[in-house]
Amino acid sequence: MPVRGSPDYHPFTDWDFLNALEESGCVGGGTGWQAAHIWLENKKGCAPLYVKSHSMGEYVFDQIWADAAARAGIDYYPKLQCAVPFTPVTGPRLIAKTPEAETVLIETLKDICQQNNMSGVHLTFGDKNLVERLSKQGFLTRTDRQFHFINRDYKDFTDFLASLTSRKRKKIKSERRKAQEQVQIKRLRGGDIKPEHWDAFYKFYLDTSARKWGRPYLTRAFFAGLHETMGEQVFLVLAYQDDTPIAGALNFIGGDALYGRHWGALVDIPFLHFELCYYQAVEAAIEMGLARVEAGAQGDHKLARGYEPVATYSAHYLTHPGLRDAVANFLTHERKAVAEHINVLGEHVPFKKGE
Repeated sequence: MPVRGSPDYHPFTDWDFLNALEESGCVGGGTGWQAAHIWLENKKGCAPLYVKSHSMGEYVFDQIWADAAARAGIDYYPKLQCAVPFTPVTGPRLIAKTPEAETVLIETLKDICQQNNMSGVHLTFGDKNLVERLSKQGFLTRTDRQFHFINRDYKDFTDFLASLTSRKRKKIKSERRKAQEQVQIKRLRGGDIKPEHWDAFYKFYLDTSARKWGRPYLTRAFFAGLHETMGEQVFLVLAYQDDTPIAGALNFIGGDALYGRHWGALVDIPFLHFELCYYQAVEAAIEMGLARVEAGAQGDHKLARGYEPVATYSAHYLTHPGLRDAVANFLTHERKAVAEHINVLGEHVPFKKGE
């Protein structure tokens, strides 16, 4: 597994991240995420794997497949999920030292599924090359789209702004000014992050969860675990008014990317979300020399802020022939629609002509 500091290091398949989820009770127990990780002998390979009794917290939505299976009298749950819980971020899923080890991991996923009468295996947010290899092993391919900031060797944020059209450049400057006039912003990493900072951020996270999802997946103990074992991989941005923290955004630092994950605010301030989640992340990524910012799922509004549409990939192995055929037909049409959407969005990126 890639080590911290290497270009291919990925924080969400760092054992400390996955272990923090288990130790803090975010997965396991009655959560519907039961860890069943695969490890090959002599450290030749591994894969994050979970037995799922629902489809929540995955960000690759298969509920319509589950509904179709139920109408046909097919048990859709339990299923296997090769993924990072609650994390819509592309990264390694089958971590193997050799092609032979990867093949063993793939066959093991199938065997576990078939031997335990599970409906299928779902590998979500894998890299494109892996998903293409899985398609040759009986997996169905699914695509979706996200918005990422691509660092084209910008010297600083001003250099990035210079690559935009005049109208978009003025809009971003205006949004940043209006947000920064009302708050003081602090960037924190590693030992600079104190328990009181995590306490504040957790309140923001709970508020966002209550308004958007209905239940918070992550516990305060999870963030404490991250602080102890992965503090230097955390980049926390907090906004203050009169020395009181009122909003924050949590990012993780990878080998070549900054990953925006969670945000929340107790005070409604225009454009503060854009400032903390997008502009601060872009500025930090440029300063750190990182190749991109991945800002999570959803959000066509990211396009106007310099984030570009990119495809994401998942692979799905279904054991029931009828269900597999129906899903395969659905995915053929969905992939075409997603590709067309990405092309349309790509025509509206805010960069100067030729950028």
